[in-house]
Amino acid sequence: MPVLCFVAAEKEADGGEQIIWGRNLRQRLELLFAREGVDHVITADQIGEQASPVLLVREDCVIDPPLIGLIVQTAGFVLLDDESEMPVPLAVYTDAEEGVSAAKSMQTGSALPKKLAVGAKRPSELNSSFWTKLRKREIPYARVVTQANYRETEWRMFMGTYKGATDIVTKYLWPKPAFYVTRWLAPTFVTPNIVTTLSAICVLAAFWLFLEGHFITGLAFAWMMTFLDTVDGKLARTTLTSTKWGDVFDHGIDLIHPPFWYAAWAFGLPAAGFTKWSPEFVTQILVIIIGGYILQRVLEGISIAILKLEIHIWRPVDTMFRLVTARRNPNLVILTLFTVLFFRPDTALAVVALWTLICLALHAIQLLHALYVKSRHGALTSWMSKPISSSEGQ
Repeated sequence: MPVLCFVAAEKEADGGEQIIWGRNLRQRLELLFAREGVDHVITADQIGEQASPVLLVREDCVIDPPLIGLIVQTAGFVLLDDESEMPVPLAVYTDAEEGVSAAKSMQTGSALPKKLAVGAKRPSELNSSFWTKLRKREIPYARVVTQANYRETEWRMFMGTYKGATDIVTKYLWPKPAFYVTRWLAPTFVTPNIVTTLSAICVLAAFWLFLEGHFITGLAFAWMMTFLDTVDGKLARTTLTSTKWGDVFDHGIDLIHPPFWYAAWAFGLPAAGFTKWSPEFVTQILVIIIGGYILQRVLEGISIAILKLEIHIWRPVDTMFRLVTARRNPNLVILTLFTVLFFRPDTALAVVALWTLICLALHAIQLLHALYVKSRHGALTSWMSKPISSSEGQ
């Protein structure tokens, strides 16, 4: 395992310490490399004394977390920044002898030794094995942070926390407001788990309001929950404060609560004056919605277990389908439209049931097709595993 050495450029871009997402740049880098097992830090004066390899890193840069593991695992690797015309080396993994001259080059901005320069790569130039592990269609960021690019870098880091396949609300509605709320919370005492707790309170409030027939007020709490569900994850990732418990807490709520909301909605219809449905019909609606929800999750699990691939990232069409498939947020859109615009919460639930049936059938066809392709042509490959150029990446 290499030792870590931070290199300061001779001319700082702004002359002061940069704080981003609640931490200074060096603190962020130290934490990220420590997570990969590189936690022994030396000074530049100690490089020549080392028997083990050295990992030199510019202390005024930010590096996307997926790149950190690649750097640590690849002796001789040189990571260049992703935005300047004249590439700047941000991380160099080399032996102690080469490390001395490499550190001087990084400090002064002069050319790296030829031995190292040959294999230097920008994030957009990485090979296909890296993209296969990344699981999203996006070039990772790696750059020196300056006053000129600070705001753009902050946004880029925030958007880098998003998954490759998600629903239409999370992808298009929440990013901007979630960005500003996350940035406001990052330097405060508020932790991701506090946000998740508030989200859980909203889950319970929405459940009770639906059960009492107060659908519009309940929808307000439901939408607040979905927003906080975005914020807690983004706060954890941008501030590097994610924990195993937080992940279980957050995903556990996400997985469990939707069926309870649908049941409360159905049982709350009489309280709101919608009494035409028989108990048998209500049961059928709930069996379709809740059973369909569970079966969709089962199909996704089968895909991961047998195909070794999340079905939503197999082909572009699968990723597009994930935008609207019958999961919580798309279903909330349906419930909101029919309840708020047409004052028909009963019709809203029936439409959710119909959409769930359609999506379940499509997912079954999707999985059967994938299994057939695997049987004929071997292991499937996600379309997101194909490297993309820098012009495509942002």
